[in-house]
Amino acid sequence: MFKGSMPALVTPFKDGAVDMVTLKKLVDWHVDEGSHGLVPVGTTGESPTLSHAEHMAVVEAVVEASAGRIPVIAGAGSNNTSESLRFMQHAESVGANAALVVTPYYNRPTQEGLIAHFTALHDACELPIIIYNIPGRSAVDMSPVTMGLLAKLPRIVGVKDATGDLARVCAQRITCGTDFIQISGEDGTAHGFNAQGGVGCITVTGNVAPRLCAELQEATLAGDYAKALTIQDRLMPLHSAIFTEPGVCGVKYAMSRLGLCSDDVRSPLVPLTDGTKELVDYGLRHAGLLN
Repeated sequence: MFKGSMPALVTPFKDGAVDMVTLKKLVDWHVDEGSHGLVPVGTTGESPTLSHAEHMAVVEAVVEASAGRIPVIAGAGSNNTSESLRFMQHAESVGANAALVVTPYYNRPTQEGLIAHFTALHDACELPIIIYNIPGRSAVDMSPVTMGLLAKLPRIVGVKDATGDLARVCAQRITCGTDFIQISGEDGTAHGFNAQGGVGCITVTGNVAPRLCAELQEATLAGDYAKALTIQDRLMPLHSAIFTEPGVCGVKYAMSRLGLCSDDVRSPLVPLTDGTKELVDYGLRHAGLLN
């Protein structure tokens, strides 16, 4: 259902407002470059600093611009179940293909609380759900056992796993079944993740190097891990550089160097330091994206 390279789409800004013209151009560019799906208004889309109206407008614009050419997995996470449900119902109403729902952050629910949260969302909406497990940001880790219980629900179809633990893929194959869609949330381990049983990556680097990220994913899905590794070798300095500071800052700067969008981010994020800009420039040159 969902596989390959799916950029966690940035939200471009102009004069402090969402730049809808550039956003729609980015969607067309990703389709042309071979991205296999798009994930708007996740963390890389700066969802924490978008108003609810902006959040919904971005989802609607991406769905409209994609026009069914590639799937759209709309960010719909919150640490408030009713708020997450509103985002999911809106995404469903405008034609998104699935929702990405992060484990609730800050209030740190128990495993029983996670089951209650995701079950409530599942039961109130027809949209397929991809669980987003990122304990480094949310301060709660969904266990493979809990995920296996949720995977029994028909519309909880997969996970974006950003634990950084490649053994999780194997553990979750046991608890969730081999048809459960496992998608990496980390560019640097995406090659190894698929070797363990994953089928794709919700990628940050894919915002600036969509063709290379798509080719890497296609190679792994065809079983050609040697070819995929040569692509990962080209991309690794860029992966590392982008995440030297918050990833959205790094990737927006990289995109600005290629004329794709401005590097504007919303406070409390700030533009990259000069030293990190040099690292990103090197990563772009190493990947063959910048002369």
